Amino acid sequence: MTAKSGARHLVDSLVALGVDTVFCVPGESYLAVLDALYDERDRVRVVTCRHEAGAANMAEAYGKLTGKPGVCMVTRGPGATHASIGVHTARQDSTPMLLFIGQVALADRGREAFQEVDYRAFFGPLAKGADEIEDAARMGEIVRRAWRLATQGRCGPVALALPEDVLSAVVEAAPLAAGAGATPAAAPADLALEIAARLKRAKRPLVIAGGRWTPEGRRALAALAQAADVPVALSFRRKDAFDNDAPHYAGDLGLGPNPKLVAAVREADLVLALGARLGENPTQGYTLFTPETTAQTLVHVHPDPQELGKVWPPALAVAADPGAVAAQLAALDVRADAAAWRAARRADYEAWTAPIAVTGKVNLSECFAHMAEALPADAIVCNGAGNYAAWLHRFFRHREGGRQLAPTSGAMGYGVPAAIAAKIVAPERTVVAVAGDGCFLMTGQELATAAQHGAAVIVIVVDNGAYGTIRMHQEREFPTRTVATDLANPDFAAYARAFGFWATRVERTEDFAEALAQARACGRGALIHVVTDVEDISPGRTLSSLRAGR
Repeated sequence: MTAKSGARHLVDSLVALGVDTVFCVPGESYLAVLDALYDERDRVRVVTCRHEAGAANMAEAYGKLTGKPGVCMVTRGPGATHASIGVHTARQDSTPMLLFIGQVALADRGREAFQEVDYRAFFGPLAKGADEIEDAARMGEIVRRAWRLATQGRCGPVALALPEDVLSAVVEAAPLAAGAGATPAAAPADLALEIAARLKRAKRPLVIAGGRWTPEGRRALAALAQAADVPVALSFRRKDAFDNDAPHYAGDLGLGPNPKLVAAVREADLVLALGARLGENPTQGYTLFTPETTAQTLVHVHPDPQELGKVWPPALAVAADPGAVAAQLAALDVRADAAAWRAARRADYEAWTAPIAVTGKVNLSECFAHMAEALPADAIVCNGAGNYAAWLHRFFRHREGGRQLAPTSGAMGYGVPAAIAAKIVAPERTVVAVAGDGCFLMTGQELATAAQHGAAVIVIVVDNGAYGTIRMHQEREFPTRTVATDLANPDFAAYARAFGFWATRVERTEDFAEALAQARACGRGALIHVVTDVEDISPGRTLSSLRAGR
């Protein structure tokens, strides 16, 4: 055994677990950890962020993209509470993540010391797990346990508080190897055969895929769709799980979905849910199913048994890896007599995603449809929350190999830091962040992080001068009585140029294609400021129609 500081044991444990990137805002409460990271700078990249919310969102996006826990380090008190938004997103999105928080010394706890917070209590209901390391000799053990908790079953974030005196304490402790994790397996053979038999009997089958999918899992899902000849719908903000151009793709379930897809789900005589939790948004406020129908028609596959039957009693529940189950089923006789049903669902999707008319000079349906054609198939597209995202989700098609990084938590400010993390992880790929004007200014300062670390992202700011989602609800519930939803915005292009970005302003649909081409060719970070009309509040809906009760 070797005598080392608790901070050194922590960093050694992270290196043993394969951590290669840490996102942080530095703080004096964990200076010893930063010093230990100095010795690992050839193996661990430290990304300095400008706000803890940005750092936590970057770590969450890293976890989504790689499948490994994204690591975020922040200081105590305000640093931790700022970072809590990323923890909440990681929990709702089932993303593996580790948040390390500097903490007051053990002897000072309970005195309301400077920036003291009880992190077990604060993060307990917010994260998958929360703990405080009180013995430097157990540093490796507790970090490894947190890693396991973050990555097994339903993945999620784990918060660990690091008292200053524990970090500086010198103790002897044996280094802990990473060890093998528990991997969810395929379904037992008899259950797989039962699912296959149900697929073959179904006349109106539908697959709903959600959760996290590896590249192998996505290929297995595509093989299953072809073998069974069934339509595949995707859960809220999981559009990258299946090639949107494939003939079996039927659309996504989330906020403002295709009404014909919603009707088809209700009409289906078999719903095979693979990895999806079937939470509030994809089930339209828990109205898409009834317990009586799911008990007859729902086959639910999820790696965490606690998610099975949590809301909807299934006809068949399988605690297994959804990708492994998809591969298992694709190898069986699962072909349903449902070709016409599948073709109709695809026709519904094609009609729904055709560009629509708008009142203003910029038509986002045409802009995002063009973006889908212009970007490489493996592009990574990120967004936060707001009505602008409804246009993106409806009219942008994610193709095979592409990725969508978007918060199912509905968190504003996510898109820009997520894109920066993605570009750092995959610098060879095209990475685009789409943000509303309100969304962008929550984390827009992270353009400084992008510039400092050479993350040449493309940012598209959709500016309608309003908090659009709230304005939409406000106009519907309280017509003409708008308050607190108008925004006075800066010149976003000038703002971006101040960080060294190439930038331009777009006020007409016909100028968007050239702006995107120039952004892709500029060789550095780029921002396109797209000015839209607030009247076009969401696809197919105007403020005037809302005021009129339509």
